[in-house]
Amino acid sequence: MSQDKTPFVVEGKLSDNERLKRESRHLRGTIEQDLKDDLTGGFTADNFQLIRFHGMYQQDDRDIRAERSKQKLEPLHNVMLRARLPGGVITPEQWLVIDKFAEDHSIYGSIRLTTRQTFQFHGVLKPNIKLMHQTLNKTGIDSIATAGDVNRNVLCTSNPVESQVHVEAWEWAKKISEHLLPKTRAYAEIWLDGEKVESTEQEPILGDTYLPRKFKTTVVIPPQNDVDVHANDLNFVAIAENGKLVGFNVLVGGGLAMTHGDQSTYPRKADDFGFIKLEDTLAVAEAVVTTQRDWGNRVNRKNAKTKYTLERVGVDNFKAEVEKRAGVTFKTSKPYEFTGRGDRFGWVEGIDGKFHLTVFIENGRILDYPGKTLKTGCAEIAKIHQGDFRLTANQNLIIAGVPADQKAAIEALAKRHGLIQPGVSQQRLDSMACVSLPTCPLAMAEAERYLPDAVTDIENILSKHGLASDSIIFRVTGCPNGCGRAMLAEVGLVGKGPGKYNLHLGGNREGTRIPRMYQENISEQEILDTLDELVGRWAKERNEREAFGDYVIRAGIIKPVVDSARDFYE
Repeated sequence: MSQDKTPFVVEGKLSDNERLKRESRHLRGTIEQDLKDDLTGGFTADNFQLIRFHGMYQQDDRDIRAERSKQKLEPLHNVMLRARLPGGVITPEQWLVIDKFAEDHSIYGSIRLTTRQTFQFHGVLKPNIKLMHQTLNKTGIDSIATAGDVNRNVLCTSNPVESQVHVEAWEWAKKISEHLLPKTRAYAEIWLDGEKVESTEQEPILGDTYLPRKFKTTVVIPPQNDVDVHANDLNFVAIAENGKLVGFNVLVGGGLAMTHGDQSTYPRKADDFGFIKLEDTLAVAEAVVTTQRDWGNRVNRKNAKTKYTLERVGVDNFKAEVEKRAGVTFKTSKPYEFTGRGDRFGWVEGIDGKFHLTVFIENGRILDYPGKTLKTGCAEIAKIHQGDFRLTANQNLIIAGVPADQKAAIEALAKRHGLIQPGVSQQRLDSMACVSLPTCPLAMAEAERYLPDAVTDIENILSKHGLASDSIIFRVTGCPNGCGRAMLAEVGLVGKGPGKYNLHLGGNREGTRIPRMYQENISEQEILDTLDELVGRWAKERNEREAFGDYVIRAGIIKPVVDSARDFYE
């Protein structure tokens, strides 16, 4: 499929990723041959990138890289797999299969809940990769298009307080995910030993060279912005009337990634295109994706995301093209309000009379620790649970659909294994980090391993200033790619180097304002000294119930980001 030759197509030498996709035979490459090569634990040449379209990233344990090099060994290559779970819903039966595979075939033994509302396996060695895909497939799970230049796992508000609206929204999340999937049979051929049919394939939505860059979609139910809509390319804001889903407001062009030292890159909020009826949802989703497919920057990958396309061509032009392709006219957006974005911990009763228990999983890492056997506890609950599990975009876990007569048994298991722990502060609940070191190849600084102690330090600062019952939305990401969503935090740390971070301030609790860099390349101690001073001022000068991010802007400590394409670096 050729690109639409309009004035909005970026001319120039295409990035090498475009060659890679064009020559990949619809994402096959020579992955099968690489799998049979036992001289290396990794994937070579283009296949290193192509496996991402199959939901995997090649990684190695950076903690032992230098030691292995001294021993004249290659890095301990392994893969991280991210599953496709629209809306994060998984059955107890599926959970038990995942638990066993992690135990038997991951060098870390853990299940990682991610900000993309799914789970990841880390540390799977080459001989076990095909087994991993086949094991998941037998349970009805795949990892198609959870990475690479495609539409990735579709997020959906997960806490089922308004059960009927949530069920409908989740159904749409699944429909959107299926509609936008690659049509290539490469995944089935390579990992599931499927019949080879590449000669008849077409990619009518994604195109034969797929999208210019990764693409993220969400479905969100106000008042909870638990999926952080402004971190995503395409967002469907559920509009309900009388407890019934009637349509969506469509937000386009959000994204948080940037590149240190490159001011042509920046985080950006999504634009509100307007309201659509339910029956237009898939047509609009397809139109946004195909417009980005044809107009996105295939010359410079750093400027290839949808947010940059909107800035380059103009929001009105992009919106008009979507309307033309979808055969839909956006109506004026329906009113809605976000009042928070965290998960609601503890028991919540749904309108169906069943109960839902949200448990806090620090960093989303499900593993057995001394005195806190999270992995065993989840498995024990899965053995008796009659409902399902729902993974949240904040790395937590909901044990959903629990009948009243099963509540006591579920809660007892959760307490016994540390899934429910007394005394977890609101600050810890409001903090989050990406994986970062030792496995992420892009990591510049610690994130997951740094977060627990950093939160303890912030708790001490809050307590010192008489604010122990308050909290700050605090997030850490090990590099500027944005996986920890620090660019929507009240206090966001972005890794710059070992033990060094850029400190960003001024986001809000609702997740609708991007923070601005306050200090650059500072140490952990400098961060704490700065926060100690600012929290002290907040305690003395705040208006009633004024959040920290709102205070630092009102007090003139930091300027708000109004239009990030023009003022983020001021």
